[in-house]
Amino acid sequence: MTNNKTPITACMLIIGNEVLSGRTQDANLQFLATRLNEIGIRMAEARVIADDEAGIIAAINECRAKYDYVFTTGGIGPTHDDITAACVARAFGVELERNEIAVNLLAEHVGRDNLNESRLKMAEIPVGASLIDNPVSKAPGFRMENVFVMAGIPKIMQAMFASLRHQLQGGEPMKGLSVSSLITEGSVAAGLSAIQDRYPDVEIGSYPFVRVGKLGTSLVVRGIDEARLRAALEEIKGLVRSLGGDPVEETTA
Repeated sequence: MTNNKTPITACMLIIGNEVLSGRTQDANLQFLATRLNEIGIRMAEARVIADDEAGIIAAINECRAKYDYVFTTGGIGPTHDDITAACVARAFGVELERNEIAVNLLAEHVGRDNLNESRLKMAEIPVGASLIDNPVSKAPGFRMENVFVMAGIPKIMQAMFASLRHQLQGGEPMKGLSVSSLITEGSVAAGLSAIQDRYPDVEIGSYPFVRVGKLGTSLVVRGIDEARLRAALEEIKGLVRSLGGDPVEETTA
C-alpha cells in the first residue's frame, strides 16, 4: 500500500439482461466495494449494462480511461448471450483466441471428452490478456490492462477477486464515523450543508430512518484523514444538540 493521498478509483460494470429485468439480483457490488475500500481503492461508479455489444464496448472504453481500475461481472459463460469477452477484445482492438491454458483448465475440470464448443467458448480470451484464476469452476476470468473481467455468480466472482487482489495497488482506505438522532433530515439540512462547505475533503451524508414509529436521521462522515473526520463529526453533534436532538455516535459507517 502506498501513502498516496490522491484517491485511487474503480468502476464496476454489472453486465446482464437478467439483472436489468429483475430476474437476478446483483450480489457483487457490496462485496467488491467493501474489499476494494479495505486496500484503499474507492468505488467511484457502478453501472448495470444490458447484453448489448455497442453498449458494453462504449462503457469499457469510457471507464478504463476515467478510472484506475474497471471490474466487470457477468457475460463470460458458455451461452450465446455471453458476449463480454468479445466486447473487451473489440474495445482494445484485438482478436479473441482460444487460450490453451484455459482449455487445459477446463479439460482438467470436466474431462477433455466433454469439451464441447459451448464449454470451449469460456476459453476464448482476448489476445494479450492475462488469466484470472477460478478455483471454483476453473473457467478463468482475465485482465486486460486495467480491466478485470469476472464471472457474475457471486461465489465464483469472490474467488476470482481473491486470486487477483495482489495485483491491485491501493492507497489510503476510506474511514467512516456516524451519529444518529431522532431529528428529521429537513431540520438538519441547512446546518449540515454549512458544515460540508467547511470540510470539502470529507464526505457528509444524511440517511433518514424510522424506528419504533419515530423519524430520525443517521449522519455519516467519510474520508481518509481521521482528525478531519473527528472534527467534522463533533460539529455535526453540536448541530444536532442545537436542534434539541441527542446524537448517538456509532463506531463505523
